[in-house]
Amino acid sequence: MTVLDQARPSRVQHLSLTSPRLPWQAPYVVAVVVAAFAGLLAVLGTPAVGAAVVGVLGFLLALPLWSLAVEGRRSAVDRLMTGLIWTTFAVAVVPLVSLVWRVVAQGASRVDGVFLSYSFFKTQIDQPIGIYHAVIGTLLVTLGAAVISVPVGVMAAIYLVEYGRGNPLARAITFLVDVMTGIPSIVAGLFAFALFTLLFGPAYVSGFGGSVALSLLMIPIVVRATEEMLMLVPDDLREAAYALGTPKWRTIVKVVLPTALGGILTGVTLATSRVIGETAPLLLIAGATDRTNMNLFDGAMTTLPVLIYGQNLRGDASAEANAWGAAFVLILIVMVLNLVARIVGRIFAPKK
Repeated sequence: MTVLDQARPSRVQHLSLTSPRLPWQAPYVVAVVVAAFAGLLAVLGTPAVGAAVVGVLGFLLALPLWSLAVEGRRSAVDRLMTGLIWTTFAVAVVPLVSLVWRVVAQGASRVDGVFLSYSFFKTQIDQPIGIYHAVIGTLLVTLGAAVISVPVGVMAAIYLVEYGRGNPLARAITFLVDVMTGIPSIVAGLFAFALFTLLFGPAYVSGFGGSVALSLLMIPIVVRATEEMLMLVPDDLREAAYALGTPKWRTIVKVVLPTALGGILTGVTLATSRVIGETAPLLLIAGATDRTNMNLFDGAMTTLPVLIYGQNLRGDASAEANAWGAAFVLILIVMVLNLVARIVGRIFAPKK
């Protein structure tokens, strides 16, 4: 035996390539135990919200501590962050689901053919009432706002991205757009009210005034969404069109805009969904009426949010049912707008 052999340790140490892991059922076991503890607190008299908060905090602490004891610090931190992410997701989704569920449960039973085909204006004593006049008003006022906002917003975004990069005027426009994004809706209503009062005198109300007020809220969203989508278009496409001798305006119309059309439509839909539920500006300038008004430029025009507000002020059971039914129809309109935007975006999106 050589000296080197004598220096070698007599015991061979085997290093494991795997670390201890908790069983895959561990999160479920912790969840069941914590839920049982929270239920016990609720039985003993703790408020349901407090018991739920204790349960969530217990799960967020128990599972990482168990993981720390078995798996180590790295896995414990991973489980803790995963739990926090799922918790914040639930905090964001639960109120939304609860709201939609309550509106559907309270309003779906009120909606029928009569409710959608009659207005509040009665020509006979026994005539039923409905929200037809408010649906027509909502569609006309929102359409008017979109007709004003979409061309202005898209063209402003085209200038900012394609023509005004680094320009002081472009920076000023960007600043003003950012400021307009955060203005309260009542300020837009006051502006439209003051403008039309100066032009047509006091006591002037019309659906077009409401469209102007809503357009002030739509334009910043359309500009920002369109600007982001245009910046995502690769410069290689522009340069290829320029190399073929295509003018800049034709490159924008034939190359840039079709490439970004899906995102632009999404931004327009978000802007429409943002303003379709506004009440304060329309109370100031569009007014309210029980009749169906098809003329956007003359006379008061009721929208669904204004009708919901008015019915809620009454407070009786019939008015409350009408308000829930109108809210359900408003949610359906927004959902249809989103579906149409997605379908149109897929149809006109550039082929891969």
